[in-house]
Amino acid sequence: MSSELAHKFTTQDTLFENPYVDVDEWRDKPVRHRYVHGGFKGTGARFSLYFPPKDNYQGRFFQYITPFPDSENLSQGASGEEDKIGFAITHGSYFIETNGGGRVDFAKPESNDPTLGAFRVNAATAQFSRVVATQIYGGKRPYGYAFGGSGGAYRTVGSIENTNGVWDGVVPYVLGSPMAIPNVFTVRMHAMRILKDKFPAIIDALEPGGSGDMYAGLNSEEKDALLEVTKMGFPPQSWFGYQKMGIHGFLVLYQGVVRADKSYFEKDFWNTPGYLGANPTASLTKARIQQPSLIKAGITIDEAVSLGLTQAMSPSERGTADAAWKAIGGVEKAMPVAFQLTDVLPDIDFLGGDLLILSGAGAGKTLQLTKIAGDKVVLGPADAAVLALLKPGDRVQVDNSNFLAVQTFHRHQIPDKEYYVYDQFRDKEGKPLYPQRPMLLGPLFTRGAAGVLPTGKFTGKMILLESLWDREAFPWQADWYRSKVKSNLGDKLDDHFRLWYTDHALHGDIAVEDDPTRTVGYLGVLQQALLDLSTWVEKDIAPATTTNYKIQEGQVIVPQMANERKGIQPVVTLMANGGKRAEINAGQSVTFTAEVEVPEKMGKIVAAAWNFEGLSKEVEKRSGWSFENSDEFPVAAKVSPTNKSGSKVTIRTTHQFSKPGTYFPTLRVASQRHGNAKTPFTRIQNLDRVRVVVK
Repeated sequence: MSSELAHKFTTQDTLFENPYVDVDEWRDKPVRHRYVHGGFKGTGARFSLYFPPKDNYQGRFFQYITPFPDSENLSQGASGEEDKIGFAITHGSYFIETNGGGRVDFAKPESNDPTLGAFRVNAATAQFSRVVATQIYGGKRPYGYAFGGSGGAYRTVGSIENTNGVWDGVVPYVLGSPMAIPNVFTVRMHAMRILKDKFPAIIDALEPGGSGDMYAGLNSEEKDALLEVTKMGFPPQSWFGYQKMGIHGFLVLYQGVVRADKSYFEKDFWNTPGYLGANPTASLTKARIQQPSLIKAGITIDEAVSLGLTQAMSPSERGTADAAWKAIGGVEKAMPVAFQLTDVLPDIDFLGGDLLILSGAGAGKTLQLTKIAGDKVVLGPADAAVLALLKPGDRVQVDNSNFLAVQTFHRHQIPDKEYYVYDQFRDKEGKPLYPQRPMLLGPLFTRGAAGVLPTGKFTGKMILLESLWDREAFPWQADWYRSKVKSNLGDKLDDHFRLWYTDHALHGDIAVEDDPTRTVGYLGVLQQALLDLSTWVEKDIAPATTTNYKIQEGQVIVPQMANERKGIQPVVTLMANGGKRAEINAGQSVTFTAEVEVPEKMGKIVAAAWNFEGLSKEVEKRSGWSFENSDEFPVAAKVSPTNKSGSKVTIRTTHQFSKPGTYFPTLRVASQRHGNAKTPFTRIQNLDRVRVVVK
């Protein structure tokens, strides 16, 4: 098959003119399909293609674009609604995934030709897949659609903006702007440091039946930090996850930021007027650590896990780390992931920092730290060659000066006026309130991810999905990109573009990312968007209109009613004894009433379930999850349609509370376009909560 197809393949990208196939076989999992694996000679590019049986094929492909160049087998082994392969095959489409040419070093965003991983490998694979598909099925050119989230959203947008005739449409999701990295992380970490003791009160104010005033009880520094991060676009309701959210992607970005603007860290932040460190607040001074010590011993991954210092690595991560260690002559399984020092470190709130190596063979080098605990320090991403240089007795210093400095870096990165959330850092005349750096780092990192900066100029159709509770890709950034598309398309915007916001959804494309009584996944929205996109392109049937929204001081505000909100997500309005808050005595019952509405012609409610008294245990991230069959939502809800289509329903029930306490009963629902209650795919979810105080 390989040589025969290669002769039929033509491309203008000469780097990828020699494709090959090294696996061609039928497989039965997750569903019956023909699996084709291969690559392009002379490159590191690899691909996996998954073809449905001929009688199921409908003439299109769905291509997943990973957040960064990764494995071409990434989607294998998934289950439930996360099964991308199963979704594509059962919906008449073949599925494509590539490795983007191989992994990248995030600490060096300028080191490789970013266009390779950004779109060239994916484009070449998409084009070659059509040759394979025509060989298998015959017929005309297959339609092609790409989708990707987070870093993959940058790459999906970059793909359709910088190619012609490869993809007919795309669904990017949880998209950032060219000013997202590192600024969404820096402003968030600044707030986390200052507000760490005030989050319980902030969260309670925002919960149903709360005061609504999240600034109550804050001092001026705390209020300013919360206002700053909110105006930058962080969704305040999402602070409920403050204990677990950590620094997220900044883990792999930190070293690159320091390397890109050394003078900010080494000279200006702690010395130059206009920077926070030059006139530090008491909280900043208290948070700083500069502790000299000596290396006592290295701690391996197995030892670190047993000590509770870190989580176990996945087999692939373990294999990669071990290979790098052995390549420089290290003893197998002996690579340190942490160190024990001769001194006990101060008990401070430590989000990250550095281990400065002051003596020995590694003198002058620096290692990133993620955690300190007693006399132990845990390493972040580290160069195995540097680790090999450290020996017991070497002088070191635990120092978080740079990590504290980076937390207000965004103040010194003010871009053009089109990025309206930065207006808070300008005076009345539009001039910056703080000294500005000579270079904006956001576009540098965006180019590293996408190869190019987004322009809003593309041929084809796009449905952009964004999450209203996203802590990493702040929701206003989808509006920023929409404005770029509008400036290009003008009155023809709605002929080519949609933006759908998903309420209560976070960043990750998994079934459960965090507390399922507060948040929902958006995978069903993504799947329906792909189907609606293909119908739009192939049959000229327009999808649901763009979500109705407005931007208010960095926040995306949507209407309360489904038919005013638009998009495709149902809206739940839940009441307890007629309000958002009910107060009762132990042993009494509460009457719950919910109105649930799906936007017109967008489907009907197929599942609904209750959680009355909270979660019995912490919920981990999980896949293959169906809420109505879970321990988290143990009580099925009785649904009463209030219109013929089933798009509007009322749900009523009572529940008796026997123990005093504060509860947040939750009703979670799912709609499906065709009323199919059995499919794991295209289930559009939402929820609502109320407060019940039992005395």
